[in-house]
Amino acid sequence: MMPKANVIFSSTITIFHLLSISHFPGALSQSNKECTPEYDNTCTDKNKAFNLKLVAVFTILITSLIGVCLPLFARSVSAFQPERSLFLIVKSFASGIILATGFIHVLPDSFEMLSSHCLNDSPWHKFPFTGFVALISAVFTLMVDSITTSLFSKSGKRDPCADVASAGSPDEEMGHVSHYGHGLHHSNGKELGSNLQLLRYRVIAIVLELGIVVHSIVIGLSVGATNNTCTIKGLIAALCFHQMFEGMGLGGCILQAEYGWAKKAVMAFCFSVTTPFGVVLGMALSKTYKENGPDSLITVGLLNASSSGLLIYMALVDLLAADFMGQKMQLSIKLQLKSYAAVLLGAGGMAVLAKWT
Repeated sequence: MMPKANVIFSSTITIFHLLSISHFPGALSQSNKECTPEYDNTCTDKNKAFNLKLVAVFTILITSLIGVCLPLFARSVSAFQPERSLFLIVKSFASGIILATGFIHVLPDSFEMLSSHCLNDSPWHKFPFTGFVALISAVFTLMVDSITTSLFSKSGKRDPCADVASAGSPDEEMGHVSHYGHGLHHSNGKELGSNLQLLRYRVIAIVLELGIVVHSIVIGLSVGATNNTCTIKGLIAALCFHQMFEGMGLGGCILQAEYGWAKKAVMAFCFSVTTPFGVVLGMALSKTYKENGPDSLITVGLLNASSSGLLIYMALVDLLAADFMGQKMQLSIKLQLKSYAAVLLGAGGMAVLAKWT
């Protein structure tokens, strides 16, 4: 994103944070209650839990890498080129996963945490903080998306294709850059339109990764902090599938953003290591981190609410709506029906995983 957009975004978040504190002076207050998780003692085994956490770190890392890298390497397969119908169907499946992650996994967790009896009644039980923060997060995401595109279109100075040309693609030798689904652009107007679309793809990829990274660290933290082996066993399998399919959605967005291989590698790496990092962080903080402590409930609850608003907006507006209202989808009812089925299949799969996560 451009520096101007970053400044505006950061300033707005700071102002909102200050306004929130001033309007809710009791928001940072904590309950004096001592709350402890209600675990079955037969499942609590610190040594066994430690071994399971190590297994979780490596298995989640590997499955995350596989998920996010599949779309990137599938580019060499003609059937998975971004302009192909199969790519849109697979992307719809991944978008359904991201949408369900926001609605079924992250948002309910935030509601549960911020309505916990371990928090003071005022203000946590008297105001719907989860819905409020999710709403503000979605609006901020729209603001970043809109302002970034607007600033670029007005300035007309920044060419987001610069690092594509420097990536050493075959098109570079021909003196032009080819964009998926757009053909070759010879007029300034068409080039600007293509550049704007590419910029949007890049904004989508960055913002989506931000939301997923926050969510992934929170999940990993909860796994690393618990010594309940019964909980960890179920979470390992569920999180492996979760990270793999979520990575596929992110990988598709990174592919459309047409970054050079260095940036693709960095984004894939950041996504892959966040959940394992969260697990390790949870293990390191297990002595001080209290899952049902007021500090933990407030921090994680607000982060989940913010992440859910971002993920829901991105899935509905920038991924699903953009594809379904696009020319290729609009010209084929059959493709739309297949894509809708893929969305429901992806969302349904995540709904099933919600039983364990």
